[in-house]
Amino acid sequence: MKALALALLFLFIAANEAKIYERCELASLFKRHGMAGYRNVKLGDWVCMAYHESRYNSRAVGPPNTDGSRDYGIFQINSRWWCDNNQGPTANGCNKTCSAFTNDDITDDIECAKRIVRDPQGMNAWVAWRNHCKGRDVPSWIQGCRL
Repeated sequence: MKALALALLFLFIAANEAKIYERCELASLFKRHGMAGYRNVKLGDWVCMAYHESRYNSRAVGPPNTDGSRDYGIFQINSRWWCDNNQGPTANGCNKTCSAFTNDDITDDIECAKRIVRDPQGMNAWVAWRNHCKGRDVPSWIQGCRL
């Protein structure tokens, strides 16, 4: 009985661990979901931005921002503008709860990121992209990936 309880505990822990994507795995997933060239954004830009936002962690939740909002998921989607975390005012532009962006299925994260990039700010909505990827050698982020 003790062994069964221990096995169940390990299964619970494993089920709650975040999915940390590999660079090429994520690039391939982004490509399959139509992100390569979406709104003229290169695949390398998406991969670079996701790295600098979350280190490819599907369940990342950022610390509170100065306005009290938080950032969620692999793209660090902001609760003030794009999702609802029930902790303050939100525009909820992606019409999702923020918890939807903190699981291993990043399909809804991708759809929301596409929505964000359609906004006038485009990729500039992500500070990490502006600071680490914009105007840089982004093809290196997908180099060696079998796409």
